Formats: sequence, structure tokens, C-alpha cells
Amino acid sequence: MLEQLFPKYHQRYVASPFGDQLELFARWLVDTGYSRDVVQDHVRRLRQVLELGDEPFASMLGSADLDQLFAAAPGGILFAATRRAFARCLADQGRWQSEPDVRPHAKLLDAYRDFLYDVRGLSHSTVVQHVSTVAAFLQETLPAGLDISALTREQIERHVVATGKRISRQSLQHWVARLRSFLRFCHVQGLMALRLDAIDSPRVYRGELPPRAIPWATVQALLQSIDRKQATGWRDYTILYLLAHYGLRPCEVASLRLDSIDWQAKTLRVDQRKTRSVLLLPLADQTLRVIKRYLNAGRTGSTRPELFLRARGPSGAIKHTAVCKLYQTRAARSGLALQGTSAYCLRHSFAMRLLHRGVGIKAIGDVLGHRGLESTCAYLRLQLDALRDVALPVPQAQEV
Repeated sequence: MLEQLFPKYHQRYVASPFGDQLELFARWLVDTGYSRDVVQDHVRRLRQVLELGDEPFASMLGSADLDQLFAAAPGGILFAATRRAFARCLADQGRWQSEPDVRPHAKLLDAYRDFLYDVRGLSHSTVVQHVSTVAAFLQETLPAGLDISALTREQIERHVVATGKRISRQSLQHWVARLRSFLRFCHVQGLMALRLDAIDSPRVYRGELPPRAIPWATVQALLQSIDRKQATGWRDYTILYLLAHYGLRPCEVASLRLDSIDWQAKTLRVDQRKTRSVLLLPLADQTLRVIKRYLNAGRTGSTRPELFLRARGPSGAIKHTAVCKLYQTRAARSGLALQGTSAYCLRHSFAMRLLHRGVGIKAIGDVLGHRGLESTCAYLRLQLDALRDVALPVPQAQEV
């Protein structure tokens, strides 16, 4: 592999005391999907780092070992990226020495995580939110060394009050729900003698928040502002097009595959992770043309089954966080008044557009993949423009 990467200078790498390690690293980078130029840069930087040290290369390495290896390397994000890639390489090859878990209450957090996966069957993202909330709660209320059985109602109340000052009532409602789940788990497992999960949750009223839907003219202007001269432009345009015209969630767009599209039947199969159901949507001819143009101009030379891929190495499917981030990037570049909006606002705009066209709420909920009308109503908050149209004129004071 080194000879293929460096046809003229491969002897410098092969003859290096760390030639075997460089060869393994290069093969891992290529197999993972990094481009040729990126592979060359990573191997070149790793050779420079390894040859700065005098100690023999160990078979197993940990975080402290990499810190020592890269201590003498020039700073900057490039060598930091090489360090992360080399750490992943060692982990995939079974040569990474895990550090001991020194987190407070680590065993309790691991047991609760297993419970959420195995018993409740929650998705990965939901489990991460639960564990993150519980970890913050334990760190604030129980110092290291104290058992969960020492927890009191007063500590829980102080934590909820302090948290409520940092986040909104809507977020606090979810925070309290996650605490209740954890405290019930501790009581059922016998870790707490008393049940302490009876926590008051803040009231949240339907329609109290302002509408999140973006005017359709602004949505169209956002799509037109995307420069499609490059492959990433066509990818981002197609992603935002599907979000706006079909009301998909970012996670649903990220999970689309090439075989999700039935070109003959003109349908799109969407696996809804939130409701664990399958949604079959009809594709308009305009949408098919957009996807075909993206496949020809924005997704070439890849055999991966995912529809939308990362723009930089390693190759692979994008994540829903990348969809949210690219919306923020494109919104900022557009120069439109989109401050405070997110990718989910396009889903709200889609629902409002259907409502303005006379589509019933039940039909809108079916297209959005909702199980109940209450979920759909949250998308159809009254627009401020509608209020202005029905407002009465302010009476003028009359002179006496």
C-alpha cells in the first residue's frame, strides 16, 4: 500500500523503523474510505510523529501513550485529526487499551443504560439523552463516594429548581420525565428504599409557542440560494428539497438509501425511526428530476447503498446532526431572515402549506407520520399574518 501511495518516495516509509505500523495505518485508511490525498497526509504526519520518539512501538496503546507520542508534534488541527484517525485505527484492529472508567457512579449509569436498551427498547439517541440527564443529576446531587441510597427529596427538588433556571419549561418537562424514569428504576432494583419519582412537572400549554413555519416564499428563496456548481451544493439542495416538499425529519433523510426509491412506481420508502413505522410517499416528476440530477452531479464514484454521503473522508452516510448543521450553514449563507430557525422548521412549513391548500388535519398527520391528531396540531399554530388580517382598528381619541 505504501508503494502505491508514494510511488517515488515509498522507500522512505518502508525503510522507517515504523514501516509496518505505517503500512497497517495506510491500509486501514483506504479501507475506511478516506481519499488518496487525505491518506497520504495522514501517513506522512504519523511517520513524522513516530520518528520523533525513541521508544519502541508497543503492541497496545492507550490515550496516555498517544498523548506522549504527539506531544512533540507541531500543534494544529491537522495533527489532531491524524491522532483521532490513528486512535480509531488502533481500536478497529484490537490494539486500543481502554482507560479505566473513573466517572462517578459509572456502574450505575452502565446498568441504567443496559436497562433502557434491553428492557425499554429505546433508540440510541433517546438513551443518550436519558444517560446524559442522569449523569448531570448525579454529579450535582451526589458527590463521588456517596451511594444512591443517600439521595433525599430535598436534593432532587433543589436540582430541579436550579435546572429550571437554565432551560425552558418545555425542556424541563422532558428533563423531569427522564429523572422520574431513573428514580423508578433505582427503586425497582432495590437501590432506594423509598420511591422518589413523584416530581412535579411544569405545565406546557398547546399553542403557547410562536409558529415555527417559515413562509413558503422564504423556503423557495433558501433553496434557490444554494450554489449547485459543486457536488456538495447538489447534495444539500436535494436534502433541503425533501425536507421542505415532503416534511421529512432530518433523521429520516439521513437514513434514506438508494433502494428507498422505486423509480417505476414513483414512490419513496421512509423508515420512521421515531414511530418505528414505514411511510410510502408518492414522488412527483419534479422530485424525481432533482434526485436524478443529484445522483449524476453530486454523488458519483461511490458504491455505498446510502443516498446521501459525507463530503469528506471517511466515506459513509451522513448523520441527522449533519443535516441540521448544513441547514444552519445554508441559511446563514442565504442572507435571508432565518435567525432562530432550524431544519425542523421546514417540516412545519410543509404542514402549513398543506393546510393552506385545504388539506384536512388527519391527512396532514398521515403524511407526516403522526399517530395522533394532537401531534399534528402542534405544527399548525395560528400564523401572525392571520391575526393581523382579523384585527380591529385601534379607535382614535376624539377631541372634546
